[in-house]
Amino acid sequence: MSIRTKQAKPAGTEVPRHIAIIMDGNGRWAKRRFMPRVAGHRKGVEALRGVIRACAERGITHLTVFAFSSENWRRPQEEVTLLMELFMRALENEVAKLHENGIRFRVIGDLSGFSERIQNLIRDAEALTRDNTRLTFTVAANYGGRWDIVQAVKKLMLSGASPGSINEATLAEQLSMAGEPEPDLFIRTGGEQRISNFLLWQLTYTELYFTEALWPDFDAAALDNAIASYRTRERRFGRTSEQVQAAS
Repeated sequence: MSIRTKQAKPAGTEVPRHIAIIMDGNGRWAKRRFMPRVAGHRKGVEALRGVIRACAERGITHLTVFAFSSENWRRPQEEVTLLMELFMRALENEVAKLHENGIRFRVIGDLSGFSERIQNLIRDAEALTRDNTRLTFTVAANYGGRWDIVQAVKKLMLSGASPGSINEATLAEQLSMAGEPEPDLFIRTGGEQRISNFLLWQLTYTELYFTEALWPDFDAAALDNAIASYRTRERRFGRTSEQVQAAS
């Protein structure tokens, strides 16, 4: 029996506890408006601000977004530089607002790839908001699902764990999202239908939702549409429909 099967309860009409999002389409949004790609990324930050607020208002307790993958370093250097500047400005300008609204802020990923300034801002933001409980907002930056699993295995090896002592639970304890509930609902904007190396371990039983909407256009109404779709799903976790109904 998997760890997920033990922990999860079938979801019927309730709001998902944890939503994970790949925020795709910023560049295309800008291109369609004959604007530079960075304009789309700036508009995407505004959209994220609205989605964080909407999640908190709807009682969602965890929101995790894919902001910058370990593969995104392959993008044109000018765009990467602008993304890093945008990330730094967001850390400088948004964290205090998150704290005022009782939101805990976390970053997962290989932070060694970022400048010392960004690393310090991340550490300060996490320390400031550590005790907030209204919503846990996690940003995956310089993150990859395969990297996450590999670094977890390395931690186990360095700890001297024997092969016989390693199982799903011990490995999960070393992952970046250890201690957090696995996502109930995964959303990807922009029309693509793949998970792109995001939370590979954690998305095993997550309900997937894909939308053509570009991320800068994704708002509270679009979030409600995704949640409405989630509510129609029967989450069986390996069981039959009859077993799920009997347990409800």
